[in-house]
Amino acid sequence: MSADSASPADRADVLPRDKVRALQHTLYRTAKADPGRRFHALWDKVLRRDVLWRAWVGVRANNGAPGVDQTTLSWIEQEYGVDRLLDELASELREGSYRPLPARRVFIPKPGTTEQRPLSIPAVRDRIVQAACKIVLEPIFEADFLPCSFGFRPKRSAHDALQVVIDEAFKGRRWVVETDIANCFEAIPKERLIQAVEERVVDQSVLKLLRAMLRAGVMESGVVRHSVTGTPQGGVISPVMCNVYLHRLDRVWDTREHGVLIRYADDALVMCKSREQAEAALARLRQVMAELGLQLKEAKTRIIHLHVGGEGFDFLGFHHRWVRSRGIHGRRGIEFLARWPSDRAMQRARDRIRELTVRSRLLLPVEWVVGDLNRFLRGWGGYFRYGHSAIRFEKIQQYAIDRLALFIGKRHKRGRGFGLSVVGYLSPNRCGLISLNGTVIAPRANKPWREKPNAAGERRR
Repeated sequence: MSADSASPADRADVLPRDKVRALQHTLYRTAKADPGRRFHALWDKVLRRDVLWRAWVGVRANNGAPGVDQTTLSWIEQEYGVDRLLDELASELREGSYRPLPARRVFIPKPGTTEQRPLSIPAVRDRIVQAACKIVLEPIFEADFLPCSFGFRPKRSAHDALQVVIDEAFKGRRWVVETDIANCFEAIPKERLIQAVEERVVDQSVLKLLRAMLRAGVMESGVVRHSVTGTPQGGVISPVMCNVYLHRLDRVWDTREHGVLIRYADDALVMCKSREQAEAALARLRQVMAELGLQLKEAKTRIIHLHVGGEGFDFLGFHHRWVRSRGIHGRRGIEFLARWPSDRAMQRARDRIRELTVRSRLLLPVEWVVGDLNRFLRGWGGYFRYGHSAIRFEKIQQYAIDRLALFIGKRHKRGRGFGLSVVGYLSPNRCGLISLNGTVIAPRANKPWREKPNAAGERRR
């Protein structure tokens, strides 16, 4: 629906978004046209009402938890008022009285390990201000970011990075340096991060606001802690700041000498043509990380040679391995890089299915539980369908059926066999549980992973 054909009520919502998008396009084009330009006048754009409204829309869509002030999104909508909050934030920012609250520190388990990841949850008002800064700053730095960077960037996804892995392996780069930056978000030096921002932005009001965000600290067990490093993981603007800082790695990387770098935030691969090049690439990574004040996570750093019968590596949820297809009519099969959901991804899927069918949910209608299972399976399957995932899809499908059967059996105070009979025979469609079978799409080298419409409007590969 265009802005011209929309109703007056719809047009009031469409036009501000169009104006914000036009602002972002202007900033991007200006930065792209002059790589040496430094932006002096951005503060008025952060304060714009349509920018703050767009920031609120993004924060509301994420539906996050409350911060240290315990203010929830629903309370703001129903009692306090969104317009009132945005007016107050604009006034505080304009007058220079805005002070971000400390973020609430929580720890979430790392999938597949006993470790816990620190997560910082800013207050809703601070998330809105961070989102407004992101709207204005992201297009400027996006004009500089290089093709080797994929994480937390508009119009670039994990599958774009995975396609580069397929393409480079096909070209003969089968020595892989796999690594991860240790505690990346929490370890970035704050002052050096601001220096990286100042390469493009010299508006002192914006820089002062960014420094205030970085110095806000975190509250853990009722105590506010301030660190000399780090941009809190969980902040709206933290992924952009991480990419701004790690862009220093991207731009000094020499592909001809050290191989092809593929970086997804703090997760990185280097595709090389020989062991010697891979070892040189790893040494170069260590050197650059030391210069940036960061370290590689040694437990996740290794060099892998892709060959038939050899080991593989995990990247972005997939396990990658060089395999040979079965030949037909006595012909030798072809070799290629296959990928399927990693063991950790499989365990996470089983854990989630188990959570959705746990005993404490027995009072819920079966239709609700099936609906929750379907939502998870659609999302999980939608991501992993771009791979050689058929066998693992069957395992997750069967596990979901078994758990649903066990749930139904317990609900009727019967055994698992009764539940299987209901799902498999008494119900014409397995109680509405969707199927993952037949949904996989095998990736191919030098072919776009996205399905594209043909001239007739049909989806094709």
